Amino acid sequence: MSVQDKIGAVPLKQGFMIDYLEALSLVERLHRLLLDVIKDEFERVGVIEINAVQGLLLFNIGDNEVTAGELKSRGYYQGSNVSYNLKKLVDMGFMHHQRCEIDRRSVRVRLTENGRYIRSVVEELFARHADGLEQKGVLGQNGVGEITGALKRMERYWSDQIRYIY
Repeated sequence: MSVQDKIGAVPLKQGFMIDYLEALSLVERLHRLLLDVIKDEFERVGVIEINAVQGLLLFNIGDNEVTAGELKSRGYYQGSNVSYNLKKLVDMGFMHHQRCEIDRRSVRVRLTENGRYIRSVVEELFARHADGLEQKGVLGQNGVGEITGALKRMERYWSDQIRYIY
């Protein structure tokens, strides 16, 4: 069902609303598709221990040492999701964890050798996709820049709505 079907007959002045809802739907679909792409890559290389969300989490942490709160405050994850996945990744040996010296309630995590391997799998996948998008003319540097700029403006707008309206 298209966005137009959901809204019904909309006056021309609400055309922006249709495009906005379609963009929101596309962002949701792209995120789910990204997770499917990562899952397929894991299956291709024989990684069966972790799921795509956990793989993306390892990719986003990279070489940093972070707390769950830092990941949440950066906007990557919701608190309960990140805590659950970090615990699973520590239990499976993809991450080290250590209590903070200053705040004993806080735990800092960093990737193990196995975690760095998973990160490299995701990084190589993204590099292949970037090359493919460019080589096939699907999206060039200017196109990526325009999309990124528009999404950052949308992120800033939504963040402002949360901070200042509610």
